[in-house]
Amino acid sequence: MKRKPENIRNKLLPVCTFCLILLIWWGLSASGLIPSYMLPSPVNVGAAFIKDFPNLMTHALVSVQEAIYGLIIGVILAFIIATLMDRYETLEKALLPLMVVTQTIPTIAIAPLLVLWMGFGMAPKITLVVVTTFFPIAVGLLDGYKSVDPDEINLLRSMKANRLQIFWHVKLPAALPYFFSGLRVSASYAVVGAVISEWLGGFDGLGVYMTRVRKAYAFDKMFAVIILIIIVSLLLMAAVDLLKTITMPWLRKRQ
Repeated sequence: MKRKPENIRNKLLPVCTFCLILLIWWGLSASGLIPSYMLPSPVNVGAAFIKDFPNLMTHALVSVQEAIYGLIIGVILAFIIATLMDRYETLEKALLPLMVVTQTIPTIAIAPLLVLWMGFGMAPKITLVVVTTFFPIAVGLLDGYKSVDPDEINLLRSMKANRLQIFWHVKLPAALPYFFSGLRVSASYAVVGAVISEWLGGFDGLGVYMTRVRKAYAFDKMFAVIILIIIVSLLLMAAVDLLKTITMPWLRKRQ
Protein backbone atom coordinates (compact mmCIF):
# COMPACT_ATOMS: atom_id res chain seq x y z
CA MET A 1 0.00 0.00 0.00
CA LYS A 2 2.88 2.35 0.72
CA ARG A 3 4.43 1.79 -2.71
CA LYS A 4 1.50 3.27 -4.66
CA PRO A 5 1.64 6.79 -3.10
CA GLU A 6 5.42 6.68 -3.47
CA ASN A 7 5.12 5.86 -7.19
CA ILE A 8 2.61 8.68 -7.69
CA ARG A 9 4.93 11.11 -5.91
CA ASN A 10 7.91 10.00 -8.02
CA LYS A 11 5.91 10.63 -11.20
CA LEU A 12 4.58 13.99 -10.02
CA LEU A 13 7.99 15.40 -9.05
CA PRO A 14 9.40 15.65 -12.60
CA VAL A 15 6.07 17.04 -13.86
CA CYS A 16 6.12 19.74 -11.19
CA THR A 17 9.77 20.53 -11.96
CA PHE A 18 8.96 20.87 -15.66
CA CYS A 19 6.00 23.17 -14.88
CA LEU A 20 8.23 25.30 -12.63
CA ILE A 21 10.84 25.68 -15.41
CA LEU A 22 8.07 26.61 -17.86
CA LEU A 23 6.69 29.18 -15.42
CA ILE A 24 10.15 30.75 -14.89
CA TRP A 25 10.67 30.82 -18.66
CA TRP A 26 7.32 32.52 -19.20
CA GLY A 27 8.02 35.00 -16.39
CA LEU A 28 11.39 36.01 -17.86
CA SER A 29 9.84 36.50 -21.30
CA ALA A 30 6.84 38.44 -20.01
CA SER A 31 8.92 40.69 -17.74
CA GLY A 32 11.05 41.95 -20.60
CA LEU A 33 14.30 41.28 -18.71
CA ILE A 34 15.43 39.26 -21.72
CA PRO A 35 14.47 40.53 -25.20
CA SER A 36 11.93 38.36 -27.05
CA TYR A 37 14.29 37.87 -30.00
CA MET A 38 16.77 36.23 -27.59
CA LEU A 39 14.28 34.28 -25.49
CA PRO A 40 10.86 33.88 -27.13
CA SER A 41 7.98 33.09 -24.80
CA PRO A 42 6.67 29.52 -24.47
CA VAL A 43 3.45 30.69 -26.16
CA ASN A 44 5.37 31.86 -29.25
CA VAL A 45 7.41 28.67 -29.32
CA GLY A 46 4.26 26.56 -29.07
CA ALA A 47 2.64 28.54 -31.88
CA ALA A 48 5.73 28.09 -34.07
CA PHE A 49 5.77 24.37 -33.28
CA ILE A 50 2.13 23.94 -34.32
CA LYS A 51 2.38 26.18 -37.40
CA ASP A 52 5.52 24.51 -38.75
CA PHE A 53 4.64 20.99 -37.54
CA PRO A 54 4.42 19.30 -41.01
CA ASN A 55 7.81 20.74 -41.99
CA LEU A 56 9.31 19.68 -38.65
CA MET A 57 8.02 16.13 -39.10
CA THR A 58 9.56 15.90 -42.57
CA HIS A 59 12.97 16.85 -41.22
CA ALA A 60 12.52 14.76 -38.04
CA LEU A 61 11.88 11.63 -40.11
CA VAL A 62 15.31 11.98 -41.75
CA SER A 63 17.11 12.58 -38.43
CA VAL A 64 15.33 9.66 -36.74
CA GLN A 65 16.28 7.37 -39.62
CA GLU A 66 19.93 8.38 -39.30
CA ALA A 67 19.79 7.95 -35.51
CA ILE A 68 18.17 4.49 -35.64
CA TYR A 69 20.43 3.17 -38.41
CA GLY A 70 23.51 4.43 -36.56
CA LEU A 71 22.27 3.00 -33.26
CA ILE A 72 21.62 -0.43 -34.78
CA ILE A 73 25.07 -0.53 -36.41
CA GLY A 74 26.62 0.71 -33.15
CA VAL A 75 24.89 -2.07 -31.17
CA ILE A 76 26.08 -4.76 -33.60
CA LEU A 77 29.67 -3.51 -33.59
CA ALA A 78 29.68 -3.07 -29.80
CA PHE A 79 28.34 -6.60 -29.27
CA ILE A 80 30.93 -8.18 -31.59
CA ILE A 81 33.91 -6.22 -30.26
CA ALA A 82 32.94 -6.49 -26.57
CA THR A 83 32.44 -10.24 -26.91
CA LEU A 84 35.83 -10.66 -28.63
CA MET A 85 37.51 -8.46 -26.01
CA ASP A 86 36.02 -10.60 -23.25
CA ARG A 87 37.21 -13.75 -25.00
CA TYR A 88 40.75 -12.53 -25.79
CA GLU A 89 42.48 -10.54 -23.05
CA THR A 90 45.20 -9.33 -25.45
CA LEU A 91 42.56 -7.82 -27.71
CA GLU A 92 41.00 -6.03 -24.74
CA LYS A 93 44.35 -4.52 -23.73
CA ALA A 94 44.96 -3.40 -27.32
CA LEU A 95 41.51 -1.94 -28.11
CA LEU A 96 40.15 -0.53 -24.85
CA PRO A 97 42.63 2.40 -24.61
CA LEU A 98 41.97 3.19 -28.28
CA MET A 99 38.22 3.21 -27.64
CA VAL A 100 38.70 5.59 -24.71
CA VAL A 101 40.81 7.93 -26.87
CA THR A 102 38.08 8.08 -29.54
CA GLN A 103 35.67 9.42 -26.90
CA THR A 104 37.95 12.35 -26.08
CA ILE A 105 37.65 13.70 -29.64
CA PRO A 106 34.73 16.19 -29.91
CA THR A 107 32.09 15.01 -32.38
CA ILE A 108 31.91 18.50 -33.87
CA ALA A 109 35.58 18.07 -34.88
CA ILE A 110 34.98 14.71 -36.58
CA ALA A 111 31.86 15.79 -38.48
CA PRO A 112 33.59 18.02 -41.10
CA LEU A 113 36.03 15.22 -41.96
CA LEU A 114 33.21 12.71 -42.39
CA VAL A 115 31.32 15.12 -44.66
CA LEU A 116 34.51 15.70 -46.67
CA TRP A 117 35.14 11.96 -47.08
CA MET A 118 31.55 10.72 -47.55
CA GLY A 119 29.63 13.66 -49.01
CA PHE A 120 26.40 15.26 -47.87
CA GLY A 121 24.18 12.18 -47.83
CA MET A 122 23.21 9.93 -44.91
CA ALA A 123 26.53 8.08 -44.71
CA PRO A 124 28.52 10.67 -42.66
CA LYS A 125 25.54 11.24 -40.33
CA ILE A 126 25.09 7.54 -39.64
CA THR A 127 28.86 7.11 -39.14
CA LEU A 128 28.94 9.90 -36.56
CA VAL A 129 26.01 8.33 -34.71
CA VAL A 130 27.87 5.01 -34.68
CA VAL A 131 30.98 6.69 -33.25
CA THR A 132 28.85 8.47 -30.62
CA THR A 133 26.77 5.47 -29.51
CA PHE A 134 29.26 2.63 -29.80
CA PHE A 135 31.36 3.27 -26.68
CA PRO A 136 28.72 3.21 -23.88
CA ILE A 137 27.24 -0.03 -25.22
CA ALA A 138 30.59 -1.77 -25.70
CA VAL A 139 31.89 -0.79 -22.25
CA GLY A 140 28.57 -1.77 -20.65
CA LEU A 141 28.64 -5.21 -22.26
CA LEU A 142 32.27 -5.75 -21.31
CA ASP A 143 31.56 -4.82 -17.67
CA GLY A 144 28.56 -7.17 -17.73
CA TYR A 145 30.66 -10.07 -18.99
CA LYS A 146 33.27 -9.38 -16.30
CA SER A 147 30.63 -9.29 -13.55
CA VAL A 148 29.88 -13.02 -13.84
CA ASP A 149 30.75 -15.05 -10.75
CA PRO A 150 33.67 -17.40 -11.64
CA ASP A 151 32.02 -20.13 -9.58
CA GLU A 152 29.07 -20.17 -12.01
CA ILE A 153 31.43 -20.65 -14.94
CA ASN A 154 33.33 -23.39 -13.11
CA LEU A 155 30.06 -25.13 -12.29
CA LEU A 156 29.03 -25.19 -15.95
CA ARG A 157 32.49 -26.39 -16.97
CA SER A 158 32.20 -29.25 -14.47
CA MET A 159 28.95 -30.16 -16.23
CA LYS A 160 30.85 -30.32 -19.58
CA ALA A 161 29.36 -27.09 -20.94
CA ASN A 162 31.19 -25.59 -23.91
CA ARG A 163 32.09 -21.88 -24.38
CA LEU A 164 28.92 -21.10 -26.32
CA GLN A 165 26.71 -22.63 -23.63
CA ILE A 166 28.54 -20.71 -20.89
CA PHE A 167 28.13 -17.51 -22.87
CA TRP A 168 24.43 -18.09 -23.57
CA HIS A 169 23.35 -19.27 -20.13
CA VAL A 170 25.60 -17.20 -17.84
CA LYS A 171 27.50 -14.34 -19.46
CA LEU A 172 24.82 -12.91 -21.72
CA PRO A 173 22.05 -12.81 -19.04
CA ALA A 174 24.52 -11.16 -16.62
CA ALA A 175 25.48 -8.56 -19.25
CA LEU A 176 21.91 -7.61 -20.24
CA PRO A 177 21.33 -5.00 -17.46
CA TYR A 178 24.65 -3.36 -18.31
CA PHE A 179 23.82 -3.50 -22.01
CA PHE A 180 20.49 -1.75 -21.58
CA SER A 181 22.04 0.92 -19.36
CA GLY A 182 24.55 1.68 -22.12
CA LEU A 183 21.86 1.49 -24.79
CA ARG A 184 19.70 3.99 -22.90
CA VAL A 185 22.57 6.48 -22.81
CA SER A 186 23.38 5.85 -26.47
CA ALA A 187 19.74 6.33 -27.50
CA SER A 188 19.83 9.82 -26.01
CA TYR A 189 23.08 10.54 -27.87
CA ALA A 190 21.88 9.17 -31.21
CA VAL A 191 19.55 12.00 -32.24
CA VAL A 192 21.96 14.65 -30.98
CA GLY A 193 24.78 13.07 -32.99
CA ALA A 194 22.65 13.05 -36.14
CA VAL A 195 21.64 16.70 -35.65
CA ILE A 196 25.24 17.83 -35.07
CA SER A 197 26.39 16.14 -38.28
CA GLU A 198 23.54 17.81 -40.20
CA TRP A 199 24.73 21.26 -39.12
CA LEU A 200 27.71 20.93 -41.46
CA GLY A 201 25.82 20.03 -44.60
CA GLY A 202 22.89 18.13 -45.98
CA PHE A 203 19.52 18.53 -47.62
CA ASP A 204 17.07 17.40 -44.93
CA GLY A 205 17.07 16.79 -41.19
CA LEU A 206 16.53 18.72 -37.98
CA GLY A 207 20.12 20.00 -38.04
CA VAL A 208 19.59 21.46 -41.52
CA TYR A 209 16.31 23.00 -40.35
CA MET A 210 18.06 24.53 -37.29
CA THR A 211 20.74 26.07 -39.52
CA ARG A 212 18.11 27.65 -41.76
CA VAL A 213 16.00 29.16 -38.99
CA ARG A 214 19.12 30.39 -37.17
CA LYS A 215 20.22 32.29 -40.25
CA ALA A 216 16.71 33.76 -40.49
CA TYR A 217 16.85 34.75 -36.76
CA ALA A 218 13.61 32.80 -36.19
CA PHE A 219 14.46 31.82 -32.63
CA ASP A 220 10.91 30.71 -31.83
CA LYS A 221 11.35 28.00 -34.48
CA MET A 222 14.82 27.25 -33.10
CA PHE A 223 13.33 26.56 -29.66
CA ALA A 224 10.56 24.52 -31.30
CA VAL A 225 13.06 22.20 -32.97
CA ILE A 226 15.02 21.86 -29.71
CA ILE A 227 11.83 20.75 -27.97
CA LEU A 228 11.19 18.25 -30.78
CA ILE A 229 14.71 16.82 -30.41
CA ILE A 230 14.07 16.37 -26.67
CA ILE A 231 10.76 14.62 -27.37
CA VAL A 232 12.31 12.27 -29.95
CA SER A 233 15.22 11.43 -27.59
CA LEU A 234 12.80 10.68 -24.75
CA LEU A 235 10.72 8.44 -27.03
CA LEU A 236 13.84 6.50 -28.04
CA MET A 237 14.79 6.06 -24.39
CA ALA A 238 11.25 4.89 -23.61
CA ALA A 239 11.53 2.37 -26.46
CA VAL A 240 14.74 1.04 -24.90
CA ASP A 241 12.99 0.71 -21.52
CA LEU A 242 10.14 -1.20 -23.20
CA LEU A 243 12.61 -3.50 -24.96
CA LYS A 244 14.34 -4.08 -21.62
CA THR A 245 11.04 -5.04 -19.98
CA ILE A 246 10.24 -7.46 -22.81
CA THR A 247 13.74 -8.98 -22.88
CA MET A 248 14.09 -9.26 -19.09
CA PRO A 249 10.63 -10.20 -17.79
CA TRP A 250 12.06 -11.40 -14.48
CA LEU A 251 12.62 -7.77 -13.47
CA ARG A 252 8.84 -7.21 -13.40
CA LYS A 253 8.41 -10.08 -10.95
CA ARG A 254 10.86 -8.46 -8.52
CA GLN A 255 9.00 -5.14 -8.57
